[in-house]
Amino acid sequence: MNLAFKKRTCRVLVMSLLALSFQTARAGLISAEQAQGPVPSQERSMLLSTLDRAEVAAQLQAAGIDPTAARERVQSMSDPEVQALAQDIQSAPAGGMTGWAWAAVIIVAALIWYYAIRK
Repeated sequence: MNLAFKKRTCRVLVMSLLALSFQTARAGLISAEQAQGPVPSQERSMLLSTLDRAEVAAQLQAAGIDPTAARERVQSMSDPEVQALAQDIQSAPAGGMTGWAWAAVIIVAALIWYYAIRK
């Protein structure tokens, strides 16, 4: 049994060496742009500049988030994540209320007015 185990182990090792040895390496020159790495996109730079604002940093600290950790998170995000977040920021109302919020305010005001006049 010991000899059979050794033979089987040797066969597995030989097959794995043969299967894994077909990888080839390439060497060549690369351009300066490739060596520099990916260029930060416009959306990523917009998000990073947003995080640099004092008001945003204060809000992050109030929420218990370190602004440098938020910057590192934005830098580590993938391009689709950055694009989605930038689109959400650009389409969000700037400190205002949406149409549904205004409708709710009007309905509440109308109910208060109705019940105040009725009494």
